[in-house]
Parts: sequence; C-alpha cells; structure tokens
Amino acid sequence: MKTNLSNLMNIANDEERKFTEYGYALKDYAYSISTQELDGTINVIEDRKEDFETAFKNYNESQQKLTKIKSIMYEKNNSLKLSDGRTIQEAIVDNANLRKMKVIYSSLLTKKNTKQRITEVHNSYFESKTINFDSKKLQEEYDRIEKKIQDTDFEISKLNSIEFDIEL
Repeated sequence: MKTNLSNLMNIANDEERKFTEYGYALKDYAYSISTQELDGTINVIEDRKEDFETAFKNYNESQQKLTKIKSIMYEKNNSLKLSDGRTIQEAIVDNANLRKMKVIYSSLLTKKNTKQRITEVHNSYFESKTINFDSKKLQEEYDRIEKKIQDTDFEISKLNSIEFDIEL
C-alpha cells in the first residue's frame, strides 16, 4: 500500500477508535445470560459466547495492527530529516518546547513598569516595580521563535506528504 505519514496518522486514529470499541465490546459480551427453573430447566436469554470470541479476535488483531502502524510512524519520524538535519521527532519535541517558551514570553511581554503610592499610618512612600528585561529584545526573540515554529511545521508537513510503501 502506498501512503504517507499524514495518511498513516489518520489510519492510526481510526484503528485506535476501533481498538477502544472492541475493548468495550469485550466487556459487553463477557457474560451470557440464562435462567434456571426450579426443576433444573435452563433457558438461554442471551448467548454472547460467539460475540465475545469475535470481539476478542478483533481486539487482538486491532492491537497488532495499531502496533505495526505506530512503529512505522515512529521509524519514519526518526529517519526522515529536515533540511537542518533534525529528524521529524526531534523537530516535534523542539517545537513543543518552543511553544512553551512562547507562552512565558507572551506573559512577560504584558508586564510593565509600575509605581504605586503606599500610605501607612505614619508613613507614605512609593513602591516601584521595574522590569528586568528589554521588552523590544524579548519581542524580537518571541517573533524569531514564532517564525522558527512555523518554518519547522511547514517542513514537517512537507516530509509528512512523502509517499512510501507499507504492508498492513
């Protein structure tokens, strides 16, 4: 089968959904229901044994298929390289960390110098808070990080569209 990483991620998501559904089905089919009369006569209300066996088989096959799909994805994420030499996986981790930095930088960029008059019973004074960084330099760093994330995401998306053959 010819595919790419983007398509493989969609297949993995579908298979994860099926895997979860089969797991719930196993729980539903775990029991068969019958009644037993006082004279010993047994009446089967619901015989779920075959349903359980089918769900059990599907559950195990789905797990194996999911493992195979994800191992292919991980192998491709660790072998396909961006123009700067990083693997897709390295770039994903790096972008996740850069996004965390952006959140902190964004918070810092909202900070301003403040001066507040404090009045006590016998004393009055000003409390000044002065930021310990250059806002313009921090904004430049924020913009640089944003561009790096966008460029990396674009390059990852190009690599994700490279086709390869797999057998599922």
